[in-house]
Amino acid sequence: MTYSEALLGAIVEAMDEDERVALVWGSLGGVSGIKLDFGSLRDRHADRIVDPPISEAGIVGIATGAAMAGLRPIVPIGTGSFLFRAWDQLIHEAGGAHYMSNGRVTAPLVIHIRHGMRGGGGVQHSQSPQAMLWNAPGIEIAMPSTPADAKGLMRTAIFSDNPTVFLDHQMLLRREGPVPDGKHAVPFGKAAVARPGRDVTVVAASLQVVAALAAAATLAADGIEAEVIDLRSLVPLDQEAILNSVGRTGRLVVADECAPRCSIASEIAATVAEKGFDLLKKAPVRVNRLPSHVASSPVLEDALRPDAGRIAAAVRGLMD
Repeated sequence: MTYSEALLGAIVEAMDEDERVALVWGSLGGVSGIKLDFGSLRDRHADRIVDPPISEAGIVGIATGAAMAGLRPIVPIGTGSFLFRAWDQLIHEAGGAHYMSNGRVTAPLVIHIRHGMRGGGGVQHSQSPQAMLWNAPGIEIAMPSTPADAKGLMRTAIFSDNPTVFLDHQMLLRREGPVPDGKHAVPFGKAAVARPGRDVTVVAASLQVVAALAAAATLAADGIEAEVIDLRSLVPLDQEAILNSVGRTGRLVVADECAPRCSIASEIAATVAEKGFDLLKKAPVRVNRLPSHVASSPVLEDALRPDAGRIAAAVRGLMD
């Protein structure tokens, strides 16, 4: 099954199962030419599918109010850059509802976005806002890398009582993999060992897991065994899995498509330095998108990207 098909499957199952689940319409398949069978979903649940005008602030505001009133809306915003238009509604209203009401009000909605460099997207279509979101309390953040995890994490997001931002990467949508039948849920805060290894830990999420696995395969030919940790979610974060892996390998590389300052890689490197300094043989290394606007030119875009070659080079530097 493709990543996109698995994602849609989780939504279909949830809407069939629970009448509180609603879809505030958007583009789940993106601009990649992927055609998903939304027709059958609309035939079965037309009364719970809303087609609003394109106004991200209004859409997220409506969904937040609906969630506070008892529904479980799913909001496919599209490109992650567009989420900035609904920052106030997401950060202050949805993210703060539980805290500001002393636990009496929840906002169980899912905001689905696609992040990262997708191939010619330019400045306005290539943002990776997960590090910014991580600075906002009260919001869960899911970042799957496989079709199975896309289905399992989406189910967990839909039935969570917290607002969740669900980040996909455009370049993952066509990837295929095995997906369990039926009600498959993957818990937040439980990282996966995507590849075991003894020499270095490579931590990643979303598309960077694919790059890390490619780098690990190249390194293995040189006798370097890299252990790849797939975070799956940022909030909550599985710190134990990261520290356990670094305890086995003594070296850490973090691959992250955010810009380097105050990034996902920065936070994980700081966490390991703070809580597992004695485990490290060398200082952690971050492999980030370069600190520049993303160009529309694919050649310039590739020069910014944290890819398998840059990850492998970082690992070799640690091994030297």
